[in-house]
Amino acid sequence: MDTNAFSTAPPTSNPSAIRPGDSRYDSLLRGSNHRFSGSPEEIHVITTAEQAVSVVGEAARSGATVAVRGGGHGFEDFTANQGVRVLLDMSEMDHVDYDPVRDAFAVEAGSTLGHLYRALFKGWGVTVPGGECPEVGVGGHLIGGGYGPLSRRYGAVVDFLYGVEVVVVDEDRNARLVVATREPDDPHHDLWWAHTGGGGGNFGVVTRFWLRSPEAGRTGPREILPPAPRMWRSRAEIWSWDSLDEETFRRVLSNFGSWFETHSSPGSPSTGITGFLHASPRHGHGVVVGAMADDDVPQVTELLDDLFDSVRAGVAPSPMRTESVRPWLEFSAYPGWGDPGGPDTRRIKIKAAYMRRGFSDEQISTAYRYLTTDEPHESQLILIGYGGEVNAVDPPRTATAQRDSVLKAAYMSVWGVAEDDDHNIRHLREFYREVYADTGGVPGLDGPTDGSYINYPDSDLADPAWNRSGLPWHDLYYKENYPRLQAVKKRYDPGDFFHHALSIRLPQEPGA
Repeated sequence: MDTNAFSTAPPTSNPSAIRPGDSRYDSLLRGSNHRFSGSPEEIHVITTAEQAVSVVGEAARSGATVAVRGGGHGFEDFTANQGVRVLLDMSEMDHVDYDPVRDAFAVEAGSTLGHLYRALFKGWGVTVPGGECPEVGVGGHLIGGGYGPLSRRYGAVVDFLYGVEVVVVDEDRNARLVVATREPDDPHHDLWWAHTGGGGGNFGVVTRFWLRSPEAGRTGPREILPPAPRMWRSRAEIWSWDSLDEETFRRVLSNFGSWFETHSSPGSPSTGITGFLHASPRHGHGVVVGAMADDDVPQVTELLDDLFDSVRAGVAPSPMRTESVRPWLEFSAYPGWGDPGGPDTRRIKIKAAYMRRGFSDEQISTAYRYLTTDEPHESQLILIGYGGEVNAVDPPRTATAQRDSVLKAAYMSVWGVAEDDDHNIRHLREFYREVYADTGGVPGLDGPTDGSYINYPDSDLADPAWNRSGLPWHDLYYKENYPRLQAVKKRYDPGDFFHHALSIRLPQEPGA
């Protein structure tokens, strides 16, 4: 094995395959998005890197298609479709510890974000700027360039990725374990780079990550990641749909976008806070503008006041306000916070955009019309504060190419029954297409948008019926970084053993 990985000895599960007819099979079959459910011949619960090498090697020799699931929060069918014959369930491989050899935190790939935050906080009082849904798996989140409420202050989570341990498959279909780090002289440096935003299911099976701040020297565990907040302050202002006409809706969205356009430069005091705008369908709550921050950020209440005063400027209806200050772990790591839907409403479709500027008046009118139509639907619009220290990094330094946006947009529909699939997906598709009508139905790369976010994957971007921009899907996700990702793919997965609908293509492959 090509590795000197940090070694731990967690309990191991029975490595035998779980097949149809086994009492465990149905419970392990699908992830969080109930739209998709595959029928693999085997499910393997992985608890060691050695198990992963063995299972992947056997599958590669037999020609069986492999998929990997951690937290299970897949927005497309990459791990749950009829072509997958072997499913690796990594969720029990969740050990988190400090590795003194690398002076970095070793995080097994099956950990959830909530588990990671708890372990880092309880053990050392530190954290990483990851997402705010504690049940999301670390594996997919990190590889796809994850972000969260602390990213404006500290950067994208991939900026803290020091190393990865990956099971790769060579041209002879032999599986081996490789450790790749950000050290410039590491012979596998490009494999590390590909995992800083290249997306999951492309190069191999990640079994372990190492995390360390980009500027940290060899200083010990309490200094190599950002300090975790002591208390977390959240504020929200809510306008019901009854209080919103189109002009008021326009003003709120326009003001929100303008604030982030002017308060998202790296080093700005305003990057100490982040915010979001959530507009529900007509039968929902209305429009929520929220903001949050480490309560020890200097002048935190004044910064929050500035954001909310700006959003309310020229808005006649008074919103309802809520505010709370609570311990960090109550916000970051308690289950149930941030997950879309509930146990019976987990059919999800999502679309996304990076935004250099807020919406135009025409786009806001489109959003208002689609959200308030009398036609039943579940479409919702979410804008999330971005930029700040994320944008201090040059695009080629990591595979996360979008480094000058100030907002992310998510268009999401969540519903409960299969009979509503076609209707809700069509409504969301048409909503998104019309918002970006001037750029072929997708967020273009020049001007106010900068493509899309691979952790909110959308197979429609590869469908000319919905993407009429002339831009290939991979440019919308990876921009100029795509050829380098293809070169890494050719070196570490020359037979395209790891693939899905939006996976990195080998050079010269159709659709590449």
